[in-house]
Amino acid sequence: MEKTVITFEGEAVAVYTLNTVVVGTGATGFNAADTLYSLGQTDVCIVTNGINRGTSRNTGSDKQTYYKLSLAGNCPDSVGAMARDLFAGGCVDGDVALCEAALSVRCFYKLCSIGVDFPTNRYGEYVGYQTDHDTAGRATSVGPLTSMHMTQQLEQQVKAKAIPILDRHQVVAVLSHNGRARGLLCYCESAVDRPRYAVFNCQNIVFATGGPAGIYQMSVYPESQTGATGLALEAGVIGRNLTEWQFGLASLQPRWNVSGTYMQVLPRFVSVDDQGVEHEFVTDYYGDSARALSMIFKKGYQWPFDVRKIDGSSLIDLLVYRENILLGRKVYLDFTRNPLDREPVWDNLEPEATRYLQAAGACFGTPVERLLHMNAPAYELYLNKGVDLKKDRLEVAVCAQHHNGGLDVDVWWQSNLKGFFPCGEAAGSHGVFRPGGSALNAGQVGSTRSAQYIAARCQGAPSPATQLLQDCGDQIRAKWRMAEATRSNTANTKEWIDRVRADMTRVGGAVRNPQAMQTVAQNIDHMLTDFGKEVKTNDSVSLGEAYRLYDMLLTQRACLTAMLHFAQHGNSRGSALYSRPDGQLPPGLPALFACLQDGDAHAGVIQETRYDPATGFQCAFRPVRPLPEGGGFFETVWRSYRENKNID
Repeated sequence: MEKTVITFEGEAVAVYTLNTVVVGTGATGFNAADTLYSLGQTDVCIVTNGINRGTSRNTGSDKQTYYKLSLAGNCPDSVGAMARDLFAGGCVDGDVALCEAALSVRCFYKLCSIGVDFPTNRYGEYVGYQTDHDTAGRATSVGPLTSMHMTQQLEQQVKAKAIPILDRHQVVAVLSHNGRARGLLCYCESAVDRPRYAVFNCQNIVFATGGPAGIYQMSVYPESQTGATGLALEAGVIGRNLTEWQFGLASLQPRWNVSGTYMQVLPRFVSVDDQGVEHEFVTDYYGDSARALSMIFKKGYQWPFDVRKIDGSSLIDLLVYRENILLGRKVYLDFTRNPLDREPVWDNLEPEATRYLQAAGACFGTPVERLLHMNAPAYELYLNKGVDLKKDRLEVAVCAQHHNGGLDVDVWWQSNLKGFFPCGEAAGSHGVFRPGGSALNAGQVGSTRSAQYIAARCQGAPSPATQLLQDCGDQIRAKWRMAEATRSNTANTKEWIDRVRADMTRVGGAVRNPQAMQTVAQNIDHMLTDFGKEVKTNDSVSLGEAYRLYDMLLTQRACLTAMLHFAQHGNSRGSALYSRPDGQLPPGLPALFACLQDGDAHAGVIQETRYDPATGFQCAFRPVRPLPEGGGFFETVWRSYRENKNID
């Protein structure tokens, strides 16, 4: 990597010239850089806005899952079977699903070899358990912080190889020209004795920025994670399945999924109105306390909001949404008292709940006493974050948790923009449903595949920096003009960020009303057109926030365009309820929740979203790429592998 400092348009700019830039310091980004280096492409660096930020380092769940091929016992499994399960999620390209299945063991064993301590039995088998949308017990875990352990161990590999990590560099533009990625423009918020801006002149970009976590107010993503999907879309990268998110119940302070044991110990759901009056709204709705408790229990393993279950466990999500979004009440989980202040009649619960709790020896006491008995680490996790469930209520909401859509990729995780490789949650490799834990596997596989392709097919130095500035100078100037237009004596970036996030949660979250979405989309158009007039900055921090706000608005507009397009052609599916006046409505709920099920009507197509600076975002459907047969005659495969490593 070569560094120079130049003056461009009167601004000092640090220019880095190298083969590959990896954006992001999560498990995906670190694996990309480490694998590139191991494959001989050592002209690589990592760029990050905060090395300790990001989802994989700062998030988890009751038992955070890694999904891979079964590796224990007599359970029949195969690459083809796993690929079929991934493909069955709907709106998934079959060739990508096959890659994720085929490389799952390779990537898993790498993690084991570098110190991620996945459990084995006394014979050395990596035992597993069954997760959602899983047929073969492929899941494994090292506890609630699996992705954090992955990130830490991969970071050690990167640092041992002395791969440069440039921290506090916020990407504000993906530079492109004639259908090819040419580099990055970064803003250095904390710059004191160095230029405020840096340009990376490169052949390849591995975009491991995570999902667009910043666009929602009610979110279980760590607050430090925002994503940068809008910047990639702005550069011409195609988005796919931008409608498909995963929502579920989570605590707000701290942000954490309340899945698994947190639900299976049967906590009390309480809302508090503006008069301070408490409402035990879940048991109030059901009337039958045994039915209410059985549905709460099911939320433990049916955690994501799923429109197919709105007459079952996902009705609880709608009840929480009603209290929180429609009625403006705060919602809490109370582990100190039993629902209705009386111990459940255990034999009256649905059989699966009764059997589970009896087998766990947990048919006694209060929810927190049951939690301590069944899963003490789950209690300690909150205690270590300053919340004592023995006495503290836990504020919860229906939160955005994962983007199943993202940026379009091929089997080498290269986008339509040549040299640009979205990996991890930034890539939209998942469809409507996905097995729990498959996101961690997808990030490792995608970063490995992109590294293989770059090392084999994308070597060499980029064009001179002078050529980059000539080809992409207008893109840099546009960002600077936007920044200059926001300069003021006061700053309002935080207020705008809070406002647009609240709007997106209200109209484009788990419940989507087309008319309300259209209004918010028009407001975003106005904001983007008059960005410099509406947004005000007065220091380096607020300017960084303004750049993040711009990306959020682009991403929100793209997602709302996709949601409105899908609402015209389809119905409710996955974690998205599209409100329809002619829909079916659970009894006693607001008309906003009326919907029709889409089923598999659109499972065979992928929705693509493209950006044109003149016309904005446009959407269209394309057929999924089919699931390949895989395999092959060994001698033929071997000959081709000797010739080109089967990288094409």
